[in-house]
Amino acid sequence: MTAATLPKTNLHLHLTGAMRPATLAELAARDGLRLPPAFAAGTVHEWPAFQERYDLARAAIRGPADIARVVVEAATDDAACGAGWIELQIDPTSYAPVAGGLAGAVEAALAGAARAPIPMGLVVAASWAADPAHALRLATLAAAYAGKGVVGFGLSNDERLGTVESMVPACRVAADAGLRIVPHAGFYTPPAHVADCVRLLGAHRIGHGLAAMRDPATQELLAARGVALEVCPTSYPPLGVATIGDLPIAALRAAGVPVALGTDDPLLFGADLTTQYELVTTDPAAQADLARCAIDASAAPAPLKATLLAGVTG
Repeated sequence: MTAATLPKTNLHLHLTGAMRPATLAELAARDGLRLPPAFAAGTVHEWPAFQERYDLARAAIRGPADIARVVVEAATDDAACGAGWIELQIDPTSYAPVAGGLAGAVEAALAGAARAPIPMGLVVAASWAADPAHALRLATLAAAYAGKGVVGFGLSNDERLGTVESMVPACRVAADAGLRIVPHAGFYTPPAHVADCVRLLGAHRIGHGLAAMRDPATQELLAARGVALEVCPTSYPPLGVATIGDLPIAALRAAGVPVALGTDDPLLFGADLTTQYELVTTDPAAQADLARCAIDASAAPAPLKATLLAGVTG
């Protein structure tokens, strides 16, 4: 079994960042919009450079049909990489103006999910920079769609822009509705930020969690609670936070920390799900172990998890 055919899940994927380059080019041309520049190879970029590119791409999404199209195409691309389940993250704030409101943005994404070639769940996210009252509003919206296609509540964007304590009420509402709590943490912030997301927010998974890779105490906490790190290898070199060779995946697994490989924003970082596995390891047994981690850490229905796990060998 190759990395491409290995049954897997993609648990870290953002809506705009999941757009196909050809789709972005088509939508941008339709409305006369500028395409985001590619990251310069071998150059370290600051977060604002990423945000500018993401915002330029997001501006090409002009309505519910565009949102649904991106969702369907993202699922199709991951299915071609062996994925049997994906969780796609959307901050409806960004799309509400073109989708008829916050609920309209969620409905458009769910409409796409209903047409996707593989099963998938939606993660409604608030920005770490959001006012806590707005984050609570988004968590309440996510809770209203629990059991209807929304499976999680996330916190995205630069974690330095908010505080863990301010997001406790929002995460509590989402958790009470049975949603997975999946904040970004430890990308730029220290290990304590990751630990606080686990202890205070009840995080089920941590987006990225790079800081935890350097701290045995945080790793012990993650392992004890079964909290997976959503690691997206190709996201880190352009932003200067890590090289792919620096990622201690094997050491994390030896410490009992689940690791779920994801793609984050393939539109901007240029790598699909299969490539993430191949860049981390060429060992089929290690690839199979990572696939099992990602399946176990997902919100996929139990029968689907069992089917995917049964298909993993190595």
